Amino acid sequence: MPVKPAIIPGLRYNDAPAAIDFLCRAFGFERQVVYADDADPKIIHHAQLVRHGQMIMLGTYRREGSEFQAQAPMLHPSEAGGNTMSCYLVIDDVDDHAAVARAAGATIIMEPKDQDYGGRGYSALDLEGYVWSFGSYDPWA
Repeated sequence: MPVKPAIIPGLRYNDAPAAIDFLCRAFGFERQVVYADDADPKIIHHAQLVRHGQMIMLGTYRREGSEFQAQAPMLHPSEAGGNTMSCYLVIDDVDDHAAVARAAGATIIMEPKDQDYGGRGYSALDLEGYVWSFGSYDPWA
């Protein structure tokens, strides 16, 4: 039975609809809920994507017009000059997952390999430069 996580990563994308499509095709997420703006469906106010009982939340990166952004300014990786965090997902078949991600347009920055601490893993960039790592190492095991 999957554990309901108490920590859920939140990401902001310049093109959230494209990011949602990419994350589903490349990394195996599924849409749980997507709240688009009524006047402009390219603006995603809030989306929840799930993969095997685990969740990420995301929305459109807006520099203005967002109370959250005004109170807790976030930088997009392109503005920050890189990432300030990355997401790690435990998966079963690292090599197959990497092949699907690559075919969907992910940039593989670390090819699948066995890790010194156990398991096998790889890392990739999504369409907007966020780093995602996937591996068979399960820190809870």
